[in-house]
Amino acid sequence: MIAAQLVPTPVGPLALLAREGVLVAAGFTADPTDMFARLTPALQAEGLEVVDDLGLAAEASRAYFDGDLHALDAVPVSQPGSPTRKRLHAALREVKAGTTVSYAELAERAGMPRTAARAAGSACAQNLIAPFVPCHRVLPTGGGYGGYYYGVPVKEWLIAHENGGIAT
Repeated sequence: MIAAQLVPTPVGPLALLAREGVLVAAGFTADPTDMFARLTPALQAEGLEVVDDLGLAAEASRAYFDGDLHALDAVPVSQPGSPTRKRLHAALREVKAGTTVSYAELAERAGMPRTAARAAGSACAQNLIAPFVPCHRVLPTGGGYGGYYYGVPVKEWLIAHENGGIAT
């Protein structure tokens, strides 16, 4: 069974979905079924149950939004993908709060050439576990914020929060 919990945050509800204590999806939505629909058919077949407390993932979320910017790092995550996508997602988790990288830098951190920036962008776009896999920390080389699945204002808020620009 996939367990889900909504955690209130300053940028809207954060839906957390976990299987046996491992986060399999997270995103800024008030409806956990939005995230459930993005899971693999095998995980969807297990069903979805909304619970009162997911434990570590919920605690880490609250701590992060209260100012402990490293709280999300300790939460185990698992999401599908090719070996390349998994390397990119792992590299994303290594980008520290308060810093940003370009898509080319992310590719390089994953052991790929800088020219693999498009693959890095695709991995960000397919990320199921925001902000635990912090794709919001990746910015276009040409400036600006680029896109974000949950909207650019949420991405801007997260970056400002991590840079001390938001009072918690």
